[in-house]
Amino acid sequence: MMTFRDRSNAGRRLAMALSAYKGRNAVVLALPRGGVPVAAEVAEALDAPLDLILVRKIGVPSQPELAMGAVVDGAAPIIVRNQDVIELSGTTADEFEAVCAKELAEIERRRKLYLGERTRAPITGQVTIVVDDGIATGATTRAALKAIRNRKPKELVLAVPVAPPDTIERLRGEVDALICLETPESFGAIGYFYQDFRQVSDEEVVRILKRFPVKGKTSIA
Repeated sequence: MMTFRDRSNAGRRLAMALSAYKGRNAVVLALPRGGVPVAAEVAEALDAPLDLILVRKIGVPSQPELAMGAVVDGAAPIIVRNQDVIELSGTTADEFEAVCAKELAEIERRRKLYLGERTRAPITGQVTIVVDDGIATGATTRAALKAIRNRKPKELVLAVPVAPPDTIERLRGEVDALICLETPESFGAIGYFYQDFRQVSDEEVVRILKRFPVKGKTSIA
């Protein structure tokens, strides 16, 4: 089942579903790297600033794709633990901390590369739309939403092209509004729903962000 041609196509379709937010001074936050091309289409259609929310999955050491938590960038990084997965996998506290430290280092690398001295978008008191290219378990998304909620947005919106229905239901309570274009019962992986799901490069993220400079001197942190 291939629902979207590529991330830009998904973004344009998502932008149509978000058209009511045009003129509301919304801010669009992308989860890099895959969410950036999707969010760019949304930001362009809504004439909104584009920024990043830097979040990394904390994977089980023996099975990195299985999320035992997530960590989000900030003055005080927010760490979300999936205690059930930690216990079932037998991961020790030291092992969790080691993986967490590695992911924090990757967040720092990305922050320097993608954002540098870039002016950050305001969050407090703003309609804030969080965009990714899809959601599987929702661990990283939940961590990102928790971090953004702490910054007191006026309204917090989650917008994604595709996610399984049970994940969407778990995330509804984290946001004020949730838009998901496709919620297939049989999910598998996000890439199954794209004809072109090639990896987004660091260079592409930097190039897209240059198209959407944030005006003013406000800060996301």
